[in-house]
Amino acid sequence: MSEFKFINYSVTNRVATIALNTPDSLNAFHQAMRLEFIDAVKLVEQDDDVRVAILTGEGRSFSAGANLKEGTKGHDSFVSQCAAEYTPWLMGIHDSSKLYIAAVNGVAAGIGSAAVMNCDLVMMADDAYLYQAFSAIGLMPDGGATWLLLQKLGYQRALEMAVDAGRLTADECLQLGVANKVVPAAELREKAQAWAEHLAAGAPLAQTAVKRVMRRSFEMSYAEVIDAEAVEQTALGQSEDAANAIQAFFAKTKTVFKGR
Repeated sequence: MSEFKFINYSVTNRVATIALNTPDSLNAFHQAMRLEFIDAVKLVEQDDDVRVAILTGEGRSFSAGANLKEGTKGHDSFVSQCAAEYTPWLMGIHDSSKLYIAAVNGVAAGIGSAAVMNCDLVMMADDAYLYQAFSAIGLMPDGGATWLLLQKLGYQRALEMAVDAGRLTADECLQLGVANKVVPAAELREKAQAWAEHLAAGAPLAQTAVKRVMRRSFEMSYAEVIDAEAVEQTALGQSEDAANAIQAFFAKTKTVFKGR
C-alpha cells in the first residue's frame, strides 16, 4: 500500500490498483489528488512487477469530475494548469507500456469520463454511467474528451453528448463499444481484478506492441499500420517469450511469459 493521501495504491498478483479516494466529494479531482495521480501512474510504469493497472474510485462513484471550487489554483490560466496537472497522467496512461482497465462505479463525469475513455479497457458496474456535464455550466469537455468521444462515438453522437450535457448508461456504453463489459455493481472490483490478473498472465511484450500500434493508428494510413505491425512483429518474433510460447504450443503445455 502506498503513502498517498487521496489515492489508494496497491499491487496484487502483478496488478496495480489506483483508487481515487475522496468518496465524500464523489472523488472529485482536486489539485493534490491530481498531483498524486501523476505519481501513481509513474509508479505503475516503473514497476517491472506490474503488468496491468486498474483505475477506479472508492465509495459510490468513480469521479464527479474536477473540483470547480479550486479554479486554476496556483496557475495563471487553465492552459498552464492542464499542462502541469492533467496532461502528465492522461498521457502517462495513453503512452504506458502497461494495460489500464477502468473499473467504473457510479458516475464518471467530466474529467472522470475522459479518464475512463482514455483507459485501454473498460468494465462498468450495471448502475454506472458517463456524464459530460460541461455544457450545463457553460464549458466544453476537456482532458482530450472531444477527441476520445469522436473516436468512440462518431461525430454526430459525440457532438450531441458534448453540447447537450449527455450521459451514457453502462448498457449504452456496452452497445456503443465504449465499455467492454458490464457487471453487477457489487461484483465490480472482484471481476476487474480477475480480468486484470488474466491479462497479466498473458504476453506483455505483445500486449504493449498491440497497444502502441493501435494508439498510433488513428494518425496513420492503412499502409503505415501494416508497416508498423511488421516492425513490431519482427521484434516480437525474436523474443524469448515468443520462442517459448511457440514451443509450448506444439508441446501442448502452458507458457509462462517473462516479458523478454
